[in-house]
Amino acid sequence: MTAAESDARVAADLAGQAGDLLLFLRSASGLTGKDLGKHGDSASNSLLLRELAAVRPDDAVLSEESADSPARLSAKRVWIIDPLDGTREYGMPSRDDWAVHVALWEAGSGITAAAVAQPALDTIYATDTVRAVRRARARLKVLVSDSRPPEWAAPVADALGGELAPMGSAGAKAMAVVRGDADAYLHGGGQWEWDSAAPAGVVLAAGLHASRIDGSPLAYNNDHPYLPDLLICRPELADDLLREIAAALAA
Repeated sequence: MTAAESDARVAADLAGQAGDLLLFLRSASGLTGKDLGKHGDSASNSLLLRELAAVRPDDAVLSEESADSPARLSAKRVWIIDPLDGTREYGMPSRDDWAVHVALWEAGSGITAAAVAQPALDTIYATDTVRAVRRARARLKVLVSDSRPPEWAAPVADALGGELAPMGSAGAKAMAVVRGDADAYLHGGGQWEWDSAAPAGVVLAAGLHASRIDGSPLAYNNDHPYLPDLLICRPELADDLLREIAAALAA
């Protein structure tokens, strides 16, 4: 097993452990809504930090749920984690579009290992095993945020004869493209590195496209970890989507 494969197994195992904990809390805590989401975020974060300290004690960590440390900027290896992506959806018993993100960034190489767990679907996608699926459909299906879709997404979809579909969790939307349940995922208006690091790592490992909406690469472990926009899609759609995004933004 190579180092990258070993790191991918660590990412998958930890995402799975956190997912199991979140499922247990959802069924047994007696909490719902924001209270459940807050509790799940905290518990999942504690588990991931504890296990990473045990198995990768020399690595730094950037987590949505922990105070940031400037020490990560000089580290050669940084785990970028979102203990519960889709907190709102997690607090709603009928929703399965939430996820756990675990990714490893390495200096000079970017994201080298990643996993996205979708516990409510009993599925983990990891960079060492993921395979993309393509499904034929009559119209292009473009996923956008359930709570804050970008205004320019509708004209982009219209220009390509497609339709928008809302979904929660960046990880859930990205993995829907991997599964072939959708053709693209567009986002603008605010995200952070932990929202896209693991999903982008898995998507790229699957041979799909992931970039900023201007086509530039997604870069991680920055001083300010704000990464506000994202395009994930089948590779043959990337040029057309980027062209239509630019046109919509210019208009």
